[in-house]
Amino acid sequence: MSQLISTDSDRRITEQCQVLMHFSLHLEAGEEIDTTRRGQPAVFDYGDGQLMPGFEAALLGMKAGDDAQLLLEPEQAFGEHRQENVQLLDRSRFGDIELETGLLVSFDGPGGELPGVVARVFEETVEVDFNHPLSGRKIVFDVSILEVRDIDPDQPAAGSS
Repeated sequence: MSQLISTDSDRRITEQCQVLMHFSLHLEAGEEIDTTRRGQPAVFDYGDGQLMPGFEAALLGMKAGDDAQLLLEPEQAFGEHRQENVQLLDRSRFGDIELETGLLVSFDGPGGELPGVVARVFEETVEVDFNHPLSGRKIVFDVSILEVRDIDPDQPAAGSS
């Protein structure tokens, strides 16, 4: 955990700060995807990669006590749905797995594990969508800023151990 340097209550979120917040993510229609509101608040150092850039950018300028419901376009959240990320694979690649629409499957990729969702199953092939399941969707980022503080650059980032 990063060491606190100051906790000025008027401190606004900038690129050199640590933020303590509660948040929830919802689809535009209201369905909750994720939340910290029933547990411990989230802590992150701005720019450390814990939050997607669009979520971080939406927080710039906020301060402790601020609440907001921000509608993020797909490109600000989980990205656009890209048709080139939908692949038709030979059914033999799946071995004895009982394939059905919606099944999450993983493959070894160049950067590690590559998850995909079975979109359709055919006699000889399987259509797998490698897009993030929330790509192409508008997301409501409901956030409550609890504390904004400076961080000690000599300490490990909030998310590291």
